[in-house]
Amino acid sequence: MHDLIKALKALSDETRLRILNLLLERECCVCEVMQALNISQTRASRNLSILYEAGFLKLRKDGLWSLYSIDKEGMEEYYSPTLVEAVRKALKGNKVVTQDKKRLMKAERVGPSHVRQLR
Repeated sequence: MHDLIKALKALSDETRLRILNLLLERECCVCEVMQALNISQTRASRNLSILYEAGFLKLRKDGLWSLYSIDKEGMEEYYSPTLVEAVRKALKGNKVVTQDKKRLMKAERVGPSHVRQLR
């Protein structure tokens, strides 16, 4: 029951839903999430961590980059795949989400020295 509560809490935040929706498009690093959602590095990292801990995301390290993506196998093991599909359908056509996706297309992976300039 604890895992279910953790998952539902993870989905109870607008920022985390927006992040999940981005990651349904493609793998992203923290700086790309920052740019797409126009949020701080701290806020992006915290919300990615919550989604990761709840079992929605997987993390891959590539040099300096922490790359997040949807953990389909983990989600199928713990949650119904229809849960994420319900999130996708609920957010489809949302103006904020549409803007997020447009900004994601322009987002760049930048090194740590440039992260401050993104805010």
